This record gives sequence, C-alpha cells and structure tokens, in this order.
Amino acid sequence: MQYLQDNIWMVMIALTSGMMLLWSFFGNRIRGVKEVNIVEALELINHKNALVLDVREDSEFKSGHILNAKWIPLGKLATRTGELERYREQPIVVVCRSGQRSASACSALGKQGFTQAYNLSGGVMGWQKSNLPLEK
Repeated sequence: MQYLQDNIWMVMIALTSGMMLLWSFFGNRIRGVKEVNIVEALELINHKNALVLDVREDSEFKSGHILNAKWIPLGKLATRTGELERYREQPIVVVCRSGQRSASACSALGKQGFTQAYNLSGGVMGWQKSNLPLEK
C-alpha cells in the first residue's frame, strides 16, 4: 500500500495506458463499428458492389486512392451525407490512412442509418502493404 502511495503518478500512468490499449482493441466494437480486413473488403467490393468511401484530406486522396473511391473528407461528411443516400442499403467500405478517421466516419454513418458501413482495418497503408494498386 505504501508503494502505491509513493508512486501514485506512475500507477496512474500505467492504468491510463492500459485503458488506452484496451480501448484501441475494443473501442470500435463498443461504438458499433464493423471492421473488415483487406480480403473481406475486396469481397465486398467485388461481389457485393460495395462503395469505397475515402475520408482522407485532399492532398492524401490526390496522392493515391483505391480505384473508383468516392471522396468526402471526414470534416465534411456530416454535411455531405446526402450524396451517399443511394448507397444506404449497400455495403460501404470506409477508408482513411490508417483506419482511425474511417472508424469515426463509420460510427457517424451508423448513427444516420447506414447499417452496412465497414471500416477498413489498416486503411490505405494496409492496402498498400498488401501490394494492391492505388489510382492517382
């Protein structure tokens, strides 16, 4: 007990980092975000006619994006959701650089009734690591 009192800040830092680690593993599930890996995303795109929604910023999108991806930056998604209305009943694979922003976009889309929004785990970086092409 004395150790805890003497090292309260170290204990707090350890607890906080442990909670952050757990959140990174389970946070998306708690928020209702569905994750797909590269293979699952390709199946959705090729067999279920999924829309690829890229939520990165302009310069990121222009540097290379998944073929036929629709581009709506995350910051503008709330005001441009109407552009996705015709995809409401279709799968939507949402991508960003690493999968963090796209998880937020999936959560926002889910709240607006898009029940088939999927976050691409690893984002465009994972896509590139799998040696899949990007369009410029």
